[in-house]
Amino acid sequence: LSLSKAETECPLGWKWEDEEWSTDLNRAVDEHGWEYGITIPPDRKPKSWVPAEKMYHTNRRRRWVRLRRRDLKQMEALKKHKTEEAEVEGWEYASLFGWKFHLKYRKTDSFRRRRWRRRMEPLEKTGAAVVFALEGALGGVTDDKSDDGKSISTFGVNRPTISCIFDYGNRYHLRCYIYQARDLIPMDKDSFSDPYAIVSFLHQSQKTVVVKNTLNPTWDQTLIFYEIEIFGDPETVAEIPPSIIVEIYDEDSYGADEYMGRSICKPSLERSPRLSWHPVIRGNKNAGELLAAFELIKREKPAIHHIPGLECTALGTLDELCTPAFFTEGLLEWSTDTDLPYPPPQRETNIYMVPQGIKPILQRTAIEILAWGVRNLKSYQLASVTSPSLLVECGDQMVSSCVIKNVKKNPNFDVSVLFMEVRLPTEELYTPPIIVKVIDNRQFGRKPVVGQCTIRSLEEFYCDSYGDETDSFDAHPDDLSLTPKDDVLIDIDEKEFLIPPVQEDEFIDWWSKFYASTGEKEKCGSYLEKGFDTLQVYETELENIEQYEGLTDFCRTFKLQRGKIYDENEDPSVVGEFKGTFKIYPLPDDPSLPVPPRQIRQLPARGPQECLVRVYIVRAFSLQPKDTNGKCDPYLKISVGKKSVSDQDNYIPCTLEPDFGRMFELTCTLPLEKDLKIMLYDYDLLSKDEKVGETVIDLENRFLSKFGACCGLPETYCTSGPNQWRDQLRPSQLLQVFCQQHNCKAPIYKQDKVIFKGFEYTLSEFEDSKPPNPHLGPPEERIALYVLRKQGLVPEHVETRPLYSPLQPDIEQGKIQLWVDLFPKCLGPPGPPFNITPRKAKRFYLRCIIWNTKDVILDDISITGEKMSDIYVKGWLMGHEEGKQKTDVHYRSLGGEGNFNWRFVFPFDYLPAEQVCSIAKKEHFWSLDKTENKIPPRLILQIWDNDKFSFDDYLGSVQMDLNRMPSPAKSAEKCSLSLTDETLSSDRFVSLFEQKTVKGWWPCSGEKDEKKILTGKIEMTIEIVAEHENEERPAGVGRDEPNMNPKLEDPKRPETSFLWFTSPYKTMKYILWRRYKWLILIFIVVFILLLFLGIFLYSFPNYAAMKLVRPYS
Repeated sequence: LSLSKAETECPLGWKWEDEEWSTDLNRAVDEHGWEYGITIPPDRKPKSWVPAEKMYHTNRRRRWVRLRRRDLKQMEALKKHKTEEAEVEGWEYASLFGWKFHLKYRKTDSFRRRRWRRRMEPLEKTGAAVVFALEGALGGVTDDKSDDGKSISTFGVNRPTISCIFDYGNRYHLRCYIYQARDLIPMDKDSFSDPYAIVSFLHQSQKTVVVKNTLNPTWDQTLIFYEIEIFGDPETVAEIPPSIIVEIYDEDSYGADEYMGRSICKPSLERSPRLSWHPVIRGNKNAGELLAAFELIKREKPAIHHIPGLECTALGTLDELCTPAFFTEGLLEWSTDTDLPYPPPQRETNIYMVPQGIKPILQRTAIEILAWGVRNLKSYQLASVTSPSLLVECGDQMVSSCVIKNVKKNPNFDVSVLFMEVRLPTEELYTPPIIVKVIDNRQFGRKPVVGQCTIRSLEEFYCDSYGDETDSFDAHPDDLSLTPKDDVLIDIDEKEFLIPPVQEDEFIDWWSKFYASTGEKEKCGSYLEKGFDTLQVYETELENIEQYEGLTDFCRTFKLQRGKIYDENEDPSVVGEFKGTFKIYPLPDDPSLPVPPRQIRQLPARGPQECLVRVYIVRAFSLQPKDTNGKCDPYLKISVGKKSVSDQDNYIPCTLEPDFGRMFELTCTLPLEKDLKIMLYDYDLLSKDEKVGETVIDLENRFLSKFGACCGLPETYCTSGPNQWRDQLRPSQLLQVFCQQHNCKAPIYKQDKVIFKGFEYTLSEFEDSKPPNPHLGPPEERIALYVLRKQGLVPEHVETRPLYSPLQPDIEQGKIQLWVDLFPKCLGPPGPPFNITPRKAKRFYLRCIIWNTKDVILDDISITGEKMSDIYVKGWLMGHEEGKQKTDVHYRSLGGEGNFNWRFVFPFDYLPAEQVCSIAKKEHFWSLDKTENKIPPRLILQIWDNDKFSFDDYLGSVQMDLNRMPSPAKSAEKCSLSLTDETLSSDRFVSLFEQKTVKGWWPCSGEKDEKKILTGKIEMTIEIVAEHENEERPAGVGRDEPNMNPKLEDPKRPETSFLWFTSPYKTMKYILWRRYKWLILIFIVVFILLLFLGIFLYSFPNYAAMKLVRPYS
């Protein structure tokens, strides 16, 4: 049994600090210090205790405490007493080793043990505490886990008790000013949380009130820690104060509260600290921010309070800790002799607000809300959202909108302008966010929150309430159409377009305009020389162009989110969009003063608008490969609303940079079908087509924008030609609409000039420096267009949009160049669309007649020892190697001359505007489609020496670019290698496509000792013929039929031109006889003489014997 209070004496070396014992209230006890329990047999005392008394409780207890301090006067006696009792004190006993030890000795005990302790003091007052050095000296392990993953204890089983004893402590007072938090994570399924904060400092903690259904709570609460004892040097505490842990939880009605994140903060010892944002961390991810300040006050005086009826009794330290409850009960008054500041004002019982010196300075502020509508709402709890309304919150104020009756027919609000007056901080740092909640009004009064969004930064929505509003004019906030009224609409005179058509260059097309705008002048031909329009090619999306404000000048698009975050890597799901904007401006603090005028004063028509959409897809580049060959077969797919158009039949094989040149025309109803999706797919024959990427365009933003993004403005007003006007309204009508929208005076037209906004514009300002254009319209329209282009409207353009795949949403899959024209059908039919079909290569025929060769090097030696060559000419167009052609052979050319009269005919596909040949070939024999390549038209001619029993010998060649080929020489004597020198002036080169026919001598070159030498000369006629001309004037290959245009006769070659192997008679006649005639004659005479001599010698003996014998006489 424990001793009673009266029997408890102060140990030797100590003295009582408090005069009387006091009840320990710093525990889970009731107001009198009691805690209650129930005894359940066979236990003799309760196992658990609670602070609230119940009828079934059988036991109660309370703890008495009394503060004591060291008595320095008794320290010497204490040391002697400790030495005497050291041998008999501190032992604990056990019967067997491993059994539980006890304090009192028993007869059965066989073992005893005691623990030795030794106090350590640092040699110097600086550095870390001794306890940390002791831990390291005992072999502490710094790693939390070993290699095998199991936890390792820092000390062994028999580790000594380590304690850090301070000579003295200091008393502090802490005030935590918890103002608000923002961007907390949603923990409930309705996308919100019920957050509250628990502030822990050393061994004490307190909690704030709970704020319901918000991710941006404003607590505006001060938590007071009245008495905190911090041990250590006050200077060290001031320099490195203990950390304050603020943990935020979500209160749940059922189950345990959910942890949302924590913030580690440092208190300040300065009076009235400034509020600052502290990051809230959950795991390794950011989970929001906390706006708070923490003031740590060092106590200089003991806290003495006076309780009525207890004036003569001095309160102990424990009573000071209990005193705050008396303040809340009204039993105590804050004494003037205390060193603590006065407590902040209370919002309710025991709930202190943040004091005015620390709380941000608030200002009366007006927020105008343009609640235009909601878009793309997803279903909630398996039911579609049909009747949404809006709830906007900021600070402690909120405002609701009307209910949309049927979101499928018209998703816009009938009353679009809402007004809210709030008190916002003057500093942007402390400004609370705006929370927009979308509520679905369902049957039986159910109003669930189906989506919400938080607008964190309000700086961009502040406006000057008394500034000149150039984008609005005084009008009743009723439906005002952005389209001109009936009296403004002027039908375009049809006679205006009945101008006799001007014969245009066949090579001038829209692609000439595009290449001229991108700087590729070699592909645009004479487009720039004619002074035609160019367009603006943006390297990014039109919404990213700074001067057009993202095309959100009328309203912005805010993503609506919903859902609880179950995984740390999961983002709240996007369930829809809110269309609207905000106008924020200060109000006078005096309510009697007049308020500024409203900022949102003109609105377009809220009803659905049926529009015609023309989507021009120019080209794509830098696509991600999807096939095993490192390329893909892309094609387009366009969708708006439920309408979809697939261009799968026109896929482009084996390319990563396709030129689409496609125009798609669709109809849509805004705002029901506002999202235009442009998707690229990779065509696969056997498997499902794979999506390369997509881009989405908000048509509604372009339709409502004041920058005229529906149809870009060209540079000139043309009624015909390649730049014919395509908008529904003429420039003068567009200028009148612009004046209506911007509250400007109508322009004043005079002869060849116009006065608008105080400036005078004349036609000579922008037309004098340009070549005359036969397609221009009336002067009034041209100058009106010039004025419009000076107002910062969207010009005729091509935008470049990145492509993203849903599987890899953060990785760009390529880029696509396009533009979109949007025409409301209420304004009538638009102009004719542009033809951006890719250029088609035209079939041409190159006719090359090889007449003669001269000065060809002689490569062979005949049997008679003469130098000679069996000459023939081979030719082809680069890229068409499979179509090589060659002449017949001119045999036995002894002087390098050759006669052929041979015609080559090379068909090829040519793009005149780009001056390249289009070649479509299969890369492999197993390829399904041909790959198109573009190369310059280059003719290659080679001279060869024919050999029957070995490979032919190469003699020389000439290569000529048909667009820049050297002018031929008129005679063989004037033909030299200088004709092919690229450094010569451009006058020495001609274009065969312009000349059509060229005849003369061209040199052939070869290499010898790494030097370029002349190896022969070719006389030929080169002619370029279009396909229709080839049908009208046919010509056969070589000398075959139809041998005409011109007709080629057989070449008149010398009699010595023959093949010796097939013509032995000619070989004897023209080779042996001519060179060895006398030798042959002498040989014949000698042979005859020898023959006669042989016959004589053979016949003479017989004849002589017959003469002598005379057998027949």
